[in-house]
Amino acid sequence: MFRMIHRFTIVLCLAWFACLCSTARFCSTAEGGPTPGELGRFVNPFIGTGGLFYLSGNETPGACVPFGMARLSPDTISNSGVRALNTSGYYYRDERLLGFSHTRLVGTGAVDGGQFLVVPAAAPKSPAALRHGLEVAFTHQDETAFPGYYALNLPKQGARAELTATRHVGVHRYTFTAEGAPHLLIQVTSALGRGNCKEGEVHVRAESNEIEGSVRTFGTFTKRYGGIKVYFVARCDRPFASFQTWKGSSFSNEARAMGSDVGADLVFDRAGPNTVVELKVGLSYVSLKNARANLDAEAGKFGFDDVLARAQAEWEARLASARVEGGTDKERAIFYTALYHALQMPTAFSDTNGEYLGFDGKVHQAQGFTYYTDMSLWDTFRTTHPLFTLIAPRDQRDMVVSLVEMAKQGGYLPRWPCGNGYSNSMFGTPADMVVAETYLKGIRDFDVETAYRAMRETALGKPTKSRFSGRDGIADYLKFRYCPSNVVSASVAKTLEYSYADHSVSLLAEALGHREDATLFAAHSRYYRNLWNPITQYFQPLDSQGAFDEAFRPLLLTYLDRGGKYTRAYVEGSALQWRWGAPFDAEGLVNLFQSREYFVKELNDFFERSVPEVGHNPNAYYWHGNQPDIYAAYLFNAAGRPDLTQKWVRWILDVKYGTGDNGVDGNDDGGTLSAWYVLSSLGLFPTAGSDVYQIASPVWKRAEIQMGKNRLTIVAENAGPKNVYVQKVWLNDKPLDRRWLKHAEIANGGTLRFEMNSSPTP
Repeated sequence: MFRMIHRFTIVLCLAWFACLCSTARFCSTAEGGPTPGELGRFVNPFIGTGGLFYLSGNETPGACVPFGMARLSPDTISNSGVRALNTSGYYYRDERLLGFSHTRLVGTGAVDGGQFLVVPAAAPKSPAALRHGLEVAFTHQDETAFPGYYALNLPKQGARAELTATRHVGVHRYTFTAEGAPHLLIQVTSALGRGNCKEGEVHVRAESNEIEGSVRTFGTFTKRYGGIKVYFVARCDRPFASFQTWKGSSFSNEARAMGSDVGADLVFDRAGPNTVVELKVGLSYVSLKNARANLDAEAGKFGFDDVLARAQAEWEARLASARVEGGTDKERAIFYTALYHALQMPTAFSDTNGEYLGFDGKVHQAQGFTYYTDMSLWDTFRTTHPLFTLIAPRDQRDMVVSLVEMAKQGGYLPRWPCGNGYSNSMFGTPADMVVAETYLKGIRDFDVETAYRAMRETALGKPTKSRFSGRDGIADYLKFRYCPSNVVSASVAKTLEYSYADHSVSLLAEALGHREDATLFAAHSRYYRNLWNPITQYFQPLDSQGAFDEAFRPLLLTYLDRGGKYTRAYVEGSALQWRWGAPFDAEGLVNLFQSREYFVKELNDFFERSVPEVGHNPNAYYWHGNQPDIYAAYLFNAAGRPDLTQKWVRWILDVKYGTGDNGVDGNDDGGTLSAWYVLSSLGLFPTAGSDVYQIASPVWKRAEIQMGKNRLTIVAENAGPKNVYVQKVWLNDKPLDRRWLKHAEIANGGTLRFEMNSSPTP
């Protein structure tokens, strides 16, 4: 999660905006053109692209393949000239289109990417006026989107745009019906939001119908390590009738241009009433040579329809990793859209020849794996990576290998790797949970000892190349056995997160045979308990003298506490939301409360008082878009009330997800909320950083989960919207007398069978 701070500090003054947007119309497809596949037809890429901008899912409706580097999507702007309030570049409630760019993060609060904006126009009076985008009105009735495809009719411009993609290539098809010569302007120095560009270069190679170039962009994250250089080679299927390049507002017939505002205007002869131009844009973060090689390898011999068919087939195969039967049309749409969103990030960063730009700024060769980056780990360790261990174990292995390579090149495991550098967003060491869980679940074909050494050194406060290694104040944490509030910022949140990481490190140490370490880190994982105030029954800031901070308002959100007087010990939420922040030690957490019954009462009240709608302003109680509390419903299991876990998990599935543009309850954060839906609706939810799953309330009559070569079948007898409660559970026809199971019990596949009813069982 990287929520821009301004989003909640201006909640009150933008209350009118919520009313204004509540009447927005939602439409997912336009008539005509290609059609989605068997499972792709359930996916609505517009879900989560709108809503209140500070609570937007920040999804994008454009074309991509799973984990693709090329995320080709429309970029939008409001009538008032504000660039998309959705950080992915497209905001459902915008009224105007700029064009189509090739890169972006998905579902995050960070604005990065937007390279190489393509602007189609028919005989524009002033091409120079379009070099930064069309800024033309469009309607959702003229849009079509499904996995691997996006299209938009622009009737007033006499053009239709269609997009598809491979892993490294964005493929465009433009049909011009208006009179006059078709133009494609390519802005090389484009960036989303307030990102800026330097070192732009463009070179038109008219003899081969190509244009190539590069740019260094500086977005929310990439500017933190000096920007990132991106290369492209674009190829058209027809010759240029003429072309111009630009530098600033000056256009010329020169084939080359360099600067901070450069691009090219490509002009084509008309070919009858419908002139079709196909454009393929290959990307690389290594070199022009690699961009061309990526283009040739993945799309060189294929036309638009062929590339689209391959993209659709790839998505169908991925979506088939979790086939579900039963449920309502709405539930199926939410499920498959969530699965689709969860499989868009991280980004496959290595080229077709295996080369990639590493964290040391050098080019490396990925041998035997795909190198991934853009991992929102503080969020995704909780749901997305656990989902990958189930349905994408090979990719998960490669992601962990990538994390280890980052540590080798950069000095420590990242917590939010973006592009080829550390963004250092958020806090803690969430890679510890990802690595440990991956190994504990049997995915072990990676250099685990190197990973463990990096985890151990950071957890013990060993010197690293950067103070940003994730555990700010680690020396004080180890000395006082908590983060003292007068020394360490965000002291309560950091203590809880460090303890969580230490728990995972201890599990991995035990699995690797480092038993002394396992005992040590298991002890460290209980440090969070030292911040429990038995009088208030909350985790509270404690100073280095052992005194609790008296300035304590548990219902105040950090976003609304200017200056942080009352909430400086917490991060992105209230003390009440952080009260449940120890899912790794659920039994220990329950035992901190004055009684088990009191725990149940307080946790139940936490949900009772929550906002019962998706995409609306949260209060201090359960907030589904807030990572520290998204496990909370499963804590009832540890308190002996599985019926309440089942009740509230089903409630979240029903009210915190939707099929509208505001259908995600906050930033999706690299698929975190989407993966939550997928896993919870299956009735099997991970305790992240371990090999344990909690059992809840399956939605589906039948689900088949393809786990690599093995298949897990989940059957829910009497499944239905009112039959929320689990009566009995069988694993491979043997009764299960507990509310959890371990990954090893399902690793080889099998059948998990539920008996459901409308009333809870004792």
